[in-house]
Parts: sequence; C-alpha cells; structure tokens
Amino acid sequence: MRKLLVLAAVGLLAQLVDGSLGMAYGVTSSTLLLAAGIAPAAASAAVHFSEIGTSLVSGFSHHKLGNVDWKTVSILAAPGFVGAFAGATFLSSLPADTAKPWVAGILLALGIYVVYRFLVLGGRRPTFKSRPGAKFLVPMGLVGGTLDSIGGGGWGPVGTTTLLSSGRLEPRKVVGSIDTSEFVVAVGGSLGFLIGLGSQGILWGYAGALLVGGVIAAPIAAWLVKHMPARVLGVAAGGLIILTNTKTIAEALGATGVTVGLLAAVIAVAWISGIVWAVAQERKSRETARQEEALVGA
Repeated sequence: MRKLLVLAAVGLLAQLVDGSLGMAYGVTSSTLLLAAGIAPAAASAAVHFSEIGTSLVSGFSHHKLGNVDWKTVSILAAPGFVGAFAGATFLSSLPADTAKPWVAGILLALGIYVVYRFLVLGGRRPTFKSRPGAKFLVPMGLVGGTLDSIGGGGWGPVGTTTLLSSGRLEPRKVVGSIDTSEFVVAVGGSLGFLIGLGSQGILWGYAGALLVGGVIAAPIAAWLVKHMPARVLGVAAGGLIILTNTKTIAEALGATGVTVGLLAAVIAVAWISGIVWAVAQERKSRETARQEEALVGA
C-alpha cells in the first residue's frame, strides 16, 4: 500500500509539471519504476496505461481553458498513434540507451534555442507565426510517438521542444495541444504493449496509482498554463529541457553522481534566475503597454 501511495504522489507531481510545461510525466514516472527494478517494457506499459486517463482529463481541462489548437492536434494525433504503437510492438527490444544521448543532444540544442528566443525579447511582447502544417507535424509525431514507447517518455520532450522552438504557436497552446494529443499516443502505446506483453505483463496496480495522482493534478496544471505569461512559460519549459537532457548526456558520458549533481545544481540556479528575469521583463512590458494605452486615451 505504501508503494502505491508513493506512486500516486509521483503521478500527481509528474502531471503537475507535465500539464504546466508539456513534458516530464512519462520520464518522471518511468524513472521511478525502473529504479524500483521494473523491466523497461513493463514500466513503460504501466505509464502509458495511466496516461490514457491523465491525458484525457488534462486535454479536457486545457480545452475548457482555451489552451488547445485543434488543427494541430488533428494532424499530430494519427502519426503519434502509429509511432507509439510501432515503438511498443516492434522496437521495444532495441537498446534505447544507445539512442538516448543522441536524442538528448538534439533536444538540448532546441532547449537552449527556446530559452534564448524568450530571453532576448527584452521589454517586447512575444509574437507567433501561423500554426505549423502537416509537413512539419507528421514526422514530429512519428518520432515523438516511437521514442515515447521505447524510452517510457518522449512525446512531451520531442513535441513541446520542437513546437516551442518553431515559434509557430504560443507556449500555452503548445503545452495544451501536446497534452491533448498525448491521449491518442497513450492509446497506441498501450495497445502495442498489450499485444507484446499480454495482460499478465501489465502492472495494473502501478498504472492505477499513477492515474489517480495524475487525474488530480491535471486541472490545476491547465489553469496554471492559462494564466502564465508566454515569456515565463517559454523560459520555464526551455530550462526544464536543458536540465533533463544535460543530465542524460552527462550520465551517458560516464560522469559520476557528484558531477551530475553539481552540473544539475548550476543549471537549476541559472534556470531559476532566467525565470525571475522573465517575470521582471513581463511586468516591464505590461507597464509599457499600460502607459501607451493611457497616452492614446488622453
């Protein structure tokens, strides 16, 4: 019972981060299950089955708060389903650890760009281009869905990072659209694991505990996205991308636990400083906008 309660708490925290920043539910939950000695395929299966419920509630919450771009979701969902199903049924036997550092390197570069893009705005408000099309979204969905099943998490890191770095959707709609489309990805991965492992190979109790915590956190996270300024949300998400992928690369290169911890601490300090700066700049831009409105009204 204690283990299930701990998993429920992890599900709550993981969904709170995932629903706010568009990533980390699968990565956080899978990491804990692997640390507990669960086989990678079984851990990923439990996470995906729990995500069916958490992503459904999260998607509904984001929709009610206007955080979803449904055209993006409609294009992204199908390739995400295909990728997740393929990853679960045919690619789960591949050594994911071999590809992980290379993927982390790409995501790290994109994360740095995301933070740069929002930090260089100064006092200006962020602007966004037209929404991405099928040529951009379909390959992203296939790759993100495949990695999500193989690595136990990947839809958020790939999808959120890529969409944020493209600058085509405002951050809250990136997060809302990725979280909403994740329902279809979770269904695809779960079906693949059900076929590959059979119902006896699924840790239903673990999946249920993660589900309970995630469902509680989903509406809260959607509310945070609705009210968090684009500049602050972009820097927060970018910092999370940099932190998680730097850790992955350092561990792949054989860094000691102490070295990884020190590196993470340095990045965390810089990340928090960036968020504080972004908040200050957001206040500055709002004050400027109010002064301009006052001048026009006068």
